[in-house]
Amino acid sequence: MQKLTPLIEQRADPFIYKHTDGYYYFTASVPEYNRIELRRATTITGLAAAQPVDVWRKPDTGPYSELLWAPEIHFNERAWYVYFAAAPSRDIKDKLFQHRMYAVRNTNANPLEGEWEFMGQVDTGIDTFCLDATTFTHKGQLYYLWAQKDTGIEGNSNLYIAPMKTPWQLDGPPVMLSKPEFDWETRGFWVNEGPSVLKRNGKIFISYSASATDENYAMGLLWADEDANLLDPASWTKMKEPVLQTCYEHGVYGPGHNSFTYGEDGDTVMLVYHARTYTEIVGDPLWNPDRHTYVKPLKWDDQGMPVFGRPSIA
Repeated sequence: MQKLTPLIEQRADPFIYKHTDGYYYFTASVPEYNRIELRRATTITGLAAAQPVDVWRKPDTGPYSELLWAPEIHFNERAWYVYFAAAPSRDIKDKLFQHRMYAVRNTNANPLEGEWEFMGQVDTGIDTFCLDATTFTHKGQLYYLWAQKDTGIEGNSNLYIAPMKTPWQLDGPPVMLSKPEFDWETRGFWVNEGPSVLKRNGKIFISYSASATDENYAMGLLWADEDANLLDPASWTKMKEPVLQTCYEHGVYGPGHNSFTYGEDGDTVMLVYHARTYTEIVGDPLWNPDRHTYVKPLKWDDQGMPVFGRPSIA
């Protein structure tokens, strides 16, 4: 068994997108939480040495002027979009940050060049803490998938889905798919966040992360039949146990906030996630920069379900 080393150090919430132009595009939360950084390469391993480009920086003041978290780059309706969360300040009110979700757009063929246009807040119709947006298209419909606080439900965030009218506007009310309920989802914090979508074997899979961002951080899984109504919570099955969690044996802690991409062969699904290599975090784990980006191939069982294995080995 091969022990993994980080692809890119000090990049949390990693997102890798393989585009039709033959390039892999990478973005992630930077330790300063002050900008959106992109890099690209023709191979996954090439991303490590690729020159980062700062494509958008936070303003000095205003509702999205602090704590830029978990950017994701998507190509929707012939344009590039980066979805991210940001807050008006670094203060915690009522033990919760004040993040909302935003989008920027670039119509240039190469998103590391050209101008990024601020498209505004992606309004879910609920004015509470929200973050970790992703998008996916299924049967011609663009969907938005994210994490948000419901003041009537215990915990910091649940998972929601909604159809999109445009790549920056929703076209229906949020539908809750999952909330923190199991022991492994409620360690330190009650959290469901960081959703990512994978379509294979006649199913739609949603991975997500739960619990505090220290060694308790772990990943869960939802799935639905590809022909089901994705906006019906009853279409989704939730696994009761985590699919990826800390590996104490090999010293890889708190794996999570993943994305999926494809290997150079175009078919192998690659799991992209962050993790730490030690547990002795001084202070709040949020301000610790040592969440590193890892990549490993995903495996599959005889029933067509993904096998995540352990974070420390390929």
